[in-house]
Amino acid sequence: MSASERAREMVLSAAQAAADKKAQDIVIIDVADQMVITDAFVLASAPNERQVQAIVDAIEEALVDLPEKAKPVRREGERSGRWVLLDYVDIVVHVQHTEEREFYALDRLWKDCPTIPFVDRALVEAE
Repeated sequence: MSASERAREMVLSAAQAAADKKAQDIVIIDVADQMVITDAFVLASAPNERQVQAIVDAIEEALVDLPEKAKPVRREGERSGRWVLLDYVDIVVHVQHTEEREFYALDRLWKDCPTIPFVDRALVEAE
């Protein structure tokens, strides 16, 4: 069983919002077959705490603007701004400082899970 349509809509919106704020290394991992508590992870990184916070704000705004509004049920790490986790139940968003992303390597931890393709619309429009 892979991520639900709702989870796919949410992760793609979150990924685009992150891309719009110049997030780096955006990856969407479908963890539905491995976890019962969520369907997918969005991983994104930024080189400084201010940009991490800007990306988090943009993601929250984008998901609340969906036809079926989504608000995080839990938010962690905002104070330090090095790794902010947004838990939407269906999806979990991790916005990490570049150093945390390299150190914790969530991409590697979940490497056996399929990814959900994402292409930044700014790159498509530029072609």
